[in-house]
Amino acid sequence: MSSGPNVLSIVLAGGEGKRLMPLTADRAKPAVPFGGTYRLIDFVLSNLVNSDLTKICVLTQYKSHSLDRHISLTWRMSVLLGSYVTSVPAQQRTGKQWYQGSADAIFQSMNLINDEDPDYVVVFGADNIYRMNVEDMVKAHIDSGMDATIAGIRVPRSEASAFGIIDATADGKINAFLEKPVDPPGLPDSPEQSFASMGNYVFTRKAFVEALNDDAESSASGHDMGGDIIPGFVSQGRAQVYDFTENNVPGATDKDRNYWRDVGSIGAYHAAHMDLVSVDPEFNLYNRRWPIWSSQAQLPGAKFTLRGTAEDSIVGAGCIISGGDVDRSVLSPNVMVDKWANIEESVIFSGCRIGRNAVVRRAILDKNVIVADGAEIGVNCEQDLARGFHVDGGITVVPKNTTVVAGN
Repeated sequence: MSSGPNVLSIVLAGGEGKRLMPLTADRAKPAVPFGGTYRLIDFVLSNLVNSDLTKICVLTQYKSHSLDRHISLTWRMSVLLGSYVTSVPAQQRTGKQWYQGSADAIFQSMNLINDEDPDYVVVFGADNIYRMNVEDMVKAHIDSGMDATIAGIRVPRSEASAFGIIDATADGKINAFLEKPVDPPGLPDSPEQSFASMGNYVFTRKAFVEALNDDAESSASGHDMGGDIIPGFVSQGRAQVYDFTENNVPGATDKDRNYWRDVGSIGAYHAAHMDLVSVDPEFNLYNRRWPIWSSQAQLPGAKFTLRGTAEDSIVGAGCIISGGDVDRSVLSPNVMVDKWANIEESVIFSGCRIGRNAVVRRAILDKNVIVADGAEIGVNCEQDLARGFHVDGGITVVPKNTTVVAGN
């Protein structure tokens, strides 16, 4: 896009992520680790950079220290080429209040748009797992002549009531934007499917700025992108849907093409990890033509000793599996698993230690958790609750720096 129109990308990364507690107890949701070596925000940033959209502002607010640090240390772009990824905290530029919604976050950061003076503005969320060639979506927006383009993913109509739904004509023009409708509309070419909004947008700059200014002056508005800005464009007949199934990502497999997961709950977060570990994964982290970028720990390769095993699993650098067994799990760097320990369908963050004869089953362990010899996690959910651990849909989550002892 360097020889084409000037595009500014804004990533909304200020979410609190309450449904991911306790993983978000002291970090922003986009900073939550994922897939062993990544943070959630790395997926949207990788999609933008791989699409040659390299002017990126990340709006942060809630407990953003680890997120800001990750961005500043990892996402360094060539200033010689005018590229940047910059973290922008809430600054109260328009008054003594924090962000009142996603639209207000951009309105309060209007200086970013004024300074860059873009032709188009891309607005994406920061906490979904997917690959997307955003350049394709920008081109579709420009070709349409519309003011707003919303990415839509096809979902079964029977499940569509859980999403914000886009009702569009056969040529893509949006008739209505419906929030979790009881009777979702089907698609013209597939009556048993509906378009769910992915929360990814492309706007023509002038119309977008006018909409933000009008929204800021409205006392009746919730100042939300999906709840207020998009319906405004729809009512004017100036919005279209971009069908995610038409997106072309180099190196995508037939199985993981058009994969998209909202990991906003513990169950969804755990399930998305299980999508990574099969022989033929639902989401392929090993696509070298469209890599997910991040900083990597400076550690030696993983080591397996005393017949330690890992099957259908991802094992990060610096891990030592010393006589233990790991099955259908994701281990971040610097995890140690001792003799006769068993880990099944679990997500283990960096620095964890799993003792001899310990069992970790369908669990998520935050950083630096110690599971002592003989201790069990995820075997008895009632016992886990009694110990003060968070249990959601049969998944036990242990907060960082916790020591779990046997029989406790």
